[in-house]
Amino acid sequence: MKIHEFQGKELFRAAGIVVPEGRVARSSGEAAAAFTALGGPVAVVKSQIHAGGRGKGTVLDDPSQRGVQLVRSADEAGQVAGRLLGRKLVTIQTGPAGRTVRQVYVEAGCDIARELYLGIVLDRAAALPVLMVSTEGGVEIEKVAAETPERIHKEHFEPHAGLHAFQVRKLRKKLGIAGPTVRGADAFMKRLCRLFVDLDCSLVEVNPLVVTQAGDLTALDAKITFDDNSLFRHAKLTELRDLAEEDPAEVRAGEAGLSYVKMEGNIACLVNGAGLAMSTMDIIKYHGGEPANFLDVGGGAKTEQVTEAFRILLSDPNVKAVLVNIFGGIMQCTTIARALLEAYRTVGFNVPLVVRLEGTEVEEGRRILAESGVDIIGATDLSDAARKVVAAANRA
Repeated sequence: MKIHEFQGKELFRAAGIVVPEGRVARSSGEAAAAFTALGGPVAVVKSQIHAGGRGKGTVLDDPSQRGVQLVRSADEAGQVAGRLLGRKLVTIQTGPAGRTVRQVYVEAGCDIARELYLGIVLDRAAALPVLMVSTEGGVEIEKVAAETPERIHKEHFEPHAGLHAFQVRKLRKKLGIAGPTVRGADAFMKRLCRLFVDLDCSLVEVNPLVVTQAGDLTALDAKITFDDNSLFRHAKLTELRDLAEEDPAEVRAGEAGLSYVKMEGNIACLVNGAGLAMSTMDIIKYHGGEPANFLDVGGGAKTEQVTEAFRILLSDPNVKAVLVNIFGGIMQCTTIARALLEAYRTVGFNVPLVVRLEGTEVEEGRRILAESGVDIIGATDLSDAARKVVAAANRA
């Protein structure tokens, strides 16, 4: 689950991590009032969407407007907010369609001396969280990793122990931090690592991490993503979820107990098991097709879930064919066959449907489908299914 920058900064503040003062605004008037309340000579109006690259992002129908702008008066803050709110912001992470700006964050100006980068992710190969730092703050970390990877420095840490003092010293040296900033760097890094663990995060990123002229460290940005599987432990965090920032189909699938991620292709996939779903997408691409989604109905899907899955898949106007790939282990093939026919009666299939069944009660499941009178393209194995669904999508 992702949250907005202003929400991340509230969590930072609660953890003792220094952030600039700011106010959320959902109208021009609120933005002007926020500038006045901050009381400084300058402020920054920041678009709040679940995507990076906002500073370089532009408004879809007015490229002269950036997603993050410096303002010097209450009137200017209101005017900038008015030109952003309700408009589509296009960044490197949103794609060409952009995302609607529904709120802005008016933040006090900061006296910047240096900009650094700091981020924490889970290194699955090492089975440990890893703290990454770089002197290239304010730049997309992906660009740094591609062009100058030697400028990214990493330290893994044990979740229960946190970051050790010797690790902080190593990273401080890599960043060139000395003098009055040393003590602040120790506290900042350790507190951020503790927040990552305590809140079950999958990503915490500060870009840029600012060293002020006075030598203090301040988080000028806050990007946090939580592990969805841990949210049952954090009831308060679920209140931060902004459904308007999520794909409606993905929200709908989650409510039905389905694991669904929309993609850009035209071949919809309905599969039981995450590994099998990944393999299905891979083999579709191998045979020249493009998957339209990841969809795992799980090992014990009910008829209602399969029916809802088809509603979600067929609501995508890009879908030209559907591939159902089921391995009956916990789920019997006869169950999925009957669920498919019920989905057909309830939803109707307006695109070609290819079905590959294997496993428990497979022969009976195939017989049920063959005798149903429904126009279903059967497949004997996964490669056969992929070839047939790619051909069907190309004909559509």
